[in-house]
Amino acid sequence: MATFDLVVRGGNVVDGTGAPARTADVAVVDGTIVEVGSVAGRGRRELDADGALVTPGFVDIHAHYDGQATWDHRLAPSSSHGVTTVVMGNCGVGFAPVHPSAHDRLIELMEGVEDIPGSALHEGLSWEWESFEEYLDSVAAVPHDIDLAAQVPHGAVRLHVMGERGAAREPASVDEIEQMAEIVAAGVAAGALGFSTSRTMNHRTSRGEPTPTLTASADELIGIARGLRRIGRGVLQVVSDHADRDDEFDTFRRMVAESGRPLSFSLVQNPFEPDSFRSILARVEEARHDGLAITAQVATRAIGLLFGLPCTLHPFMNNPVFAEIAGLPVAEQARSMTDEGFKARVLEADAGGKVRKLGGGLIHRFEAMYELGDPPDYEPDPTDSIAARAAGAGRQPIELAYDLIADGDGGTLLYLPALNFAGGHLDAVGEMLRHAHTVPGLGDGGAHVGTISDGSFPTTLLAHWGRDRPTGRIDLPFLVQRQCRDTARTVGLLDRGVLAPGYRADLNVIDFEQLRPRRPEVHADLPAGGRRLLQRADGYRHTVVLGEEIMHDGEPTGALPGRLVRGPQAAPA
Repeated sequence: MATFDLVVRGGNVVDGTGAPARTADVAVVDGTIVEVGSVAGRGRRELDADGALVTPGFVDIHAHYDGQATWDHRLAPSSSHGVTTVVMGNCGVGFAPVHPSAHDRLIELMEGVEDIPGSALHEGLSWEWESFEEYLDSVAAVPHDIDLAAQVPHGAVRLHVMGERGAAREPASVDEIEQMAEIVAAGVAAGALGFSTSRTMNHRTSRGEPTPTLTASADELIGIARGLRRIGRGVLQVVSDHADRDDEFDTFRRMVAESGRPLSFSLVQNPFEPDSFRSILARVEEARHDGLAITAQVATRAIGLLFGLPCTLHPFMNNPVFAEIAGLPVAEQARSMTDEGFKARVLEADAGGKVRKLGGGLIHRFEAMYELGDPPDYEPDPTDSIAARAAGAGRQPIELAYDLIADGDGGTLLYLPALNFAGGHLDAVGEMLRHAHTVPGLGDGGAHVGTISDGSFPTTLLAHWGRDRPTGRIDLPFLVQRQCRDTARTVGLLDRGVLAPGYRADLNVIDFEQLRPRRPEVHADLPAGGRRLLQRADGYRHTVVLGEEIMHDGEPTGALPGRLVRGPQAAPA
């Protein structure tokens, strides 16, 4: 008779604590790790991990599955990249609380901020809820492949309390701030992990309007944060432009000080102020010295945009001649583009980078744009840019870009690393990843489905920084600790992220030498036939959630052990 439900045998265990790798077995009973070491008993199922890396399941604390989680059992692309827990409701956007009259408003906000097709949201969302508590119940009723947790989004709360005045970013009254604080506290009491807000001009509705929370006062943010002090739980999450760095960070400090709750915020390298991230990290260090739990969420590579015929953006999207074929299926667009006469007309009509419509000048920044291979190179050499390649061949960059995206069936993607890539390298990313008070984040799984595919950040973290980068590599145990235990602790999930007795049996068995993300592909599998970028990975032999294998050699097994995580989770005794 088997002693255990599952035993992972003889793997190179990196347990999430930062300790060096060691050869060990991992035994599981009832979804919990019961033994790590030399396991004598047998398992009802055994996985041979000889020569493989065994890690805890990855905890991704910055995702946007708020809509997808209500209709989809698989939280892809995250579950394809070793992630076993995701946190959604970031950046102040979500779908509850909501008055029925505000359904369209929240869809426009999510569509604009997170690039999720409004048609898919209109068809996919059931709107069987009004309160945040009812929304959680609706999510909990859908079985998932991985665990997920939610946060109460400021944008939805503001619209719920203030109506059109909230959408118009008018100041909230003292009474309205108190109402918002009560709604957030009730949502957290019902199982949300915390509260999120957005302070960035980059976040706009599909109408082009700034997010409702952009100019919310310090009094409003601090008043809502105080609501969490009353219930003694919850975390705070902020995305900000850091435009007025000192005032903004002082608000962060007051939110933490007056709530007693931890706060995390997004941090990237601004190409126009490439060293400014260091001054912000210095403020984090000061806050920590003063006993304020503030953490920066950082990316594992550049924040970049993808261009191509199947994507939201490409270099000819505003071209009046290309508009003649824009409504055709992608493969037919590509075939039409091979006609030399049509090509000549498109290039003649090209706006030469002066376009100010959707995509702006970015769609013609050929000096910063690269062909994305398979596997993709996320730290490309500037000499491989479209502009540099074109110059070397005596051609115009726009013509080379045309030929690339017209090739084959039109699936070629171009990549523009927009943030974290000042100087044409990722040195700043490495510096941020190593900092004592940062954690990996910003993968945006479930969002930006036509422009970005960063749900693969955990794979990049291990493969690029732990193995492939010629210089500046980071020790693998540290990387695993950051993506597992440290991310989990940042949001109060102390029961996961470590391979040790008593912890949840969420784990990965990885062929580390083969670990790599593949080039993103477009799938038309959203509601209403909506398209999204999905990205597979090589190297994940087994991904296990609560003791059940959900992915085997990159393919889903059909198991759906994931659940809604309600509130903070205590560490094992």
